[in-house]
Amino acid sequence: LTLAVSRDGQIIASGDYNGEIIAWHGETGESLTKPIKAHSKWINSVDFSPDGTVLATGSSDGMTKFWCTKSWQMQGEPIKGYGYCIRYSPSGELLAIATSNNIQIYNPGTRKHVASFEAHTKQNLSLAWTSDGTRLLSGGDKKDPTIREWDPLTGKQVGHPWKGHTSHIWAITVHPAGTLVASASYDKHVRLWRLSDRQNIGIFKHSSWLCTVTFSVDGRHILSGGYDNKISKWEVPKDAHSKILATTIARHACVTGDLPTAEELLTQEIHTNANNYTSYAHRSFVMARKHAWDHALEDAIKSISIRPSSTGYISKGIALCGKGHIREARIAFDIASVFTNQDSKTGHFLLLIKAIALFNADQQEEAMLLVKELAAVCPNADILACRVVETYLHVQLGSKALHHDEAAYHFTAAVNAGALSSKFIHQTYVDLTVLFGWNLEALCLTAHQKRCQAFLSAGKPDKALEAHKYMMDTIDESVKASCLVWSNGKSAQECSALCVTNGDTTLAARDYDRAIDLYSVAITLNSSSSTVFANRSKAKLGKMLWMEALLDAQNVIELDSLSFLGYNLKYAALLGAQRYDEAIQAFQMMLSKLDDAPDIQTRELRQQYLRPSEVERAIRQVIDAQLEDAPLRVLDTTTGLLCDWEAQISAFKMSTEYKELLSSTIPHPDLDRKRIEEVVRRNLQYAMLSHRWEGREPLLQDIQGKSVYDSELDSVGGITKLRSFCKTARNAGYSWAWSDTCCIDKNINVELQESVNSMFVWYHHSALTIVYLSDVPPSSKSGALTKSAWNTRGWTVQEFIAPKVILFYQSNWTLYLGDRTPNHKDSVAIMQELKDATGIDRSAVVAFRPSMNGAREKLHWASTRVTTRQEDIAYSLFGIFDVRLPLDYGEKQDKALGRLLQEIVARSGDITGLDWVGKSSAFNSCLPASIISYQVSPCKLPLLPEDEMQSSVSSLQKTVAVDFASNLYTQLRNMSAPRFATQRLRLPCIAFDVREIRRVRGPGPETQFTYIVKADGLRSLDITTEETLVQFWPARPIERKFVLVRPWDRSLLELHDFVEFVEPSYFGDNTESENYGMSSSSRSHDWSSDYPGKLEVVDQELRAFRLLVRLGQPFSAFLLAQQRSGEYKRIASDHDIIGQVNDVRDPMDIRTIEIL
Repeated sequence: LTLAVSRDGQIIASGDYNGEIIAWHGETGESLTKPIKAHSKWINSVDFSPDGTVLATGSSDGMTKFWCTKSWQMQGEPIKGYGYCIRYSPSGELLAIATSNNIQIYNPGTRKHVASFEAHTKQNLSLAWTSDGTRLLSGGDKKDPTIREWDPLTGKQVGHPWKGHTSHIWAITVHPAGTLVASASYDKHVRLWRLSDRQNIGIFKHSSWLCTVTFSVDGRHILSGGYDNKISKWEVPKDAHSKILATTIARHACVTGDLPTAEELLTQEIHTNANNYTSYAHRSFVMARKHAWDHALEDAIKSISIRPSSTGYISKGIALCGKGHIREARIAFDIASVFTNQDSKTGHFLLLIKAIALFNADQQEEAMLLVKELAAVCPNADILACRVVETYLHVQLGSKALHHDEAAYHFTAAVNAGALSSKFIHQTYVDLTVLFGWNLEALCLTAHQKRCQAFLSAGKPDKALEAHKYMMDTIDESVKASCLVWSNGKSAQECSALCVTNGDTTLAARDYDRAIDLYSVAITLNSSSSTVFANRSKAKLGKMLWMEALLDAQNVIELDSLSFLGYNLKYAALLGAQRYDEAIQAFQMMLSKLDDAPDIQTRELRQQYLRPSEVERAIRQVIDAQLEDAPLRVLDTTTGLLCDWEAQISAFKMSTEYKELLSSTIPHPDLDRKRIEEVVRRNLQYAMLSHRWEGREPLLQDIQGKSVYDSELDSVGGITKLRSFCKTARNAGYSWAWSDTCCIDKNINVELQESVNSMFVWYHHSALTIVYLSDVPPSSKSGALTKSAWNTRGWTVQEFIAPKVILFYQSNWTLYLGDRTPNHKDSVAIMQELKDATGIDRSAVVAFRPSMNGAREKLHWASTRVTTRQEDIAYSLFGIFDVRLPLDYGEKQDKALGRLLQEIVARSGDITGLDWVGKSSAFNSCLPASIISYQVSPCKLPLLPEDEMQSSVSSLQKTVAVDFASNLYTQLRNMSAPRFATQRLRLPCIAFDVREIRRVRGPGPETQFTYIVKADGLRSLDITTEETLVQFWPARPIERKFVLVRPWDRSLLELHDFVEFVEPSYFGDNTESENYGMSSSSRSHDWSSDYPGKLEVVDQELRAFRLLVRLGQPFSAFLLAQQRSGEYKRIASDHDIIGQVNDVRDPMDIRTIEIL
């Protein structure tokens, strides 16, 4: 609801609708407090005291309270009164509170009431102090949408209300230079005001209601925020601070020093309007800048003759000073003051212009006195402006001084005048640049540099050193870079040489502090000699400033890469810092540099070593490769904190093992990649949890930023299980652990998709998968695992198959059956229990590799499993089939399963997944609506023994022409693979047109119907289905077509190159191909070795007749019904449809049918 930042930027505090405050560290963002219940109702406003030691909070509960920012305890008694806004004055001596009725002023230290006054007609919503603390600005609501300026001690209004807004003014802010004000209103506008004349000089339209506004730190931009949840950034107009030439088009040319352009532009204005008195006055300023005094005076007189004005008389006074007519100039300036409308600020600025003009007319003493008197006797004077002018005049006097001591005096006075601490003088007093060409932006640097130069020229190197150090300590960081310009001069070289000589003397005398200061100045003055850095490093070693000495040693190495000295110093610094591994590296480099002579034999010694960067790069490559197959985030089993990849890498790099690896690898000419891989694997390996979700489980949002071991999480459901898992993994020697409950941010869809699609890989690459059986009590007997509900869950299929190492734990986190086999996949007893429960043989588990081959068998594994979200039964199989698909929760099981099966057929051509019984899917009629349709074992038809095959081939060769067999073989060989896309299956098949369907009484329930189906070329067969089919026969035909099809299995061709293809795996294991427990009908056979030495033509003829024999065997068929659009739909059956041709010598209808 409200937020404040301390003046030094070290603390950020906010207040909310619940009356709570929270504080954070301004730089690190770390929380300094837990939520503090500060008020009983919402907090309207918070503000820090100028020193940051107190936070004031105002609430709708009618209280303003004060909080110590060290103890965060309430400090003293609260102030009563409903406060919309509270603001400390710049000095901290006053606190202003805006209430609905009035504005109240308090002494925040004593809580004493100082003043109160009625401000706006209804509500007072916002406050802001001017930078000098003498004025208070307030903003009203829509009944009085004005800004008003007040004397906070008397309660009197200063000037007229600032009008422009049309609704609530929720925020007011003052520019860092103290010259501009910005306001934000519900009327969707930010308005920019000039404080000196209270004029609105800029309007910025926001896209929504506004509630806050501020200036950027550098004062160049306005930032505003509103109800559109956006922060808008507006540029402060470059002429915003200007009083003179504020609107003229020649202003920019004057600022940049392009006086000819400025003169030309103003002349054009005069030609356009000969009575434009302002343009004549402005051109007079330009001519004065060019020292064309007669022309300047002529333009000034012309301006006054058209219309007397302050600007005209100012231009006349400047021109007269330029001509040396001092008395007349004073009169002109006095008359100019008549036109200021008694505005004290404008009058003060006019006096400063007068002082500068007199100074330029060689009236330096009078000018300096005028500036000092103005600052001393006028309480409302712009003190900073006075100091700026005083500083600039002292710089001018110092530059003209005949003696170096006198110059040093004036430059020191300029530095001490107090104007140089402001970063905004070049923006605030741009009029001085317009009128006199002053370079205020470089004023600070010029004063400091000329002061150093003056002391050096006066033969006072100590003073020059002190001046230079003071300059580097006080000037802005952005200005320090400009010091290089001065440092490249002859004076810098002289000062540097003097500092180096004195530094050597003090170093020899063991005056280390003095030596460090002298060498530092020499280095700053661009004396980047390796000797200077080396000597400063020695001095810092003498002071035991190990890290600083190390930096200087590194500079020595960079400046003189052939010298051993830098490595000698580096070694000493690292040794002092107790960084022994790095010290050894530096020592080795020192030895190499000692041997690094021009001769070839010595240079060849370098070949024995590797650079640390090379080793680090190699280690990082191995780390990146290791993490490619690792979870996105894991739990640190020691700290209990969630860590992402970068946190894991950081922890590894901080370990002693990493440093030992790095330091021990460098001395060898060749990288020991195997050792690197082993160390990286050992440090980044992780354990995975496989379990059943049981009610409430700890999610990522519950534990993020907290340790799972923290007692504050005791109330989170499932936290005990998570802690026990982490401890079990830690006790097993693993630093990292992963659980699907809290290591996935399920609110981020991209992360959830990546996690589901990668989970099989993560389990496979885990060092250990811990299976927690919550329903298996301690000391259970054999068989308890078989009965565990863990075997019924969909996700646990891959969690069991994928890992290389797996351990089962009972409900009390002891090993199941007390079996201490390192890997329970090697336990015969446990694997037998799992086979009994899942039907998955151990050989299939051990040899498993994900692919889309043999889809039917894998679907059978999952057919009895259940998931909480019905789509997950399909998603949990993505990894098993090596498929990556998007998730779409809400699509239902049939669509999720349909997309998976479509992908399998489309990519692999494997159609074993079409072997099912049950209900058809709405996704495609050739697919099942549910995974349970695969519970029936795959259709397994007996294979013809080889001796019967050869006998049948011989019989066919006597009755069937070779051309018939070869043509059929060729036609089937040229059939395309199945195509499945956009829910349409293009299925290559042998089709048999149905000529008769008759319903008969069957043994099944009343909801099922049995039909006798007769098709051309096939033996009659029975079909049982829940669908009602239209009966027909030759004497009673119908228009709708039915067809029985035999899906084409290319393996029947017995081609040499048709050996089951196992896709290359990213797992990198030397496991066998996955011919595990699949039925023989789902595998191909390499027939190329059956008839060695045969000519190709004979081999093909033989395969053609073997194909005929196979086509005559029983096969699994589909019944398809043609739709009005011409495509077909599959008629679901409650059992396998087995067909067989009457005579293989009859022609066969080979085609591709599109199935919906």
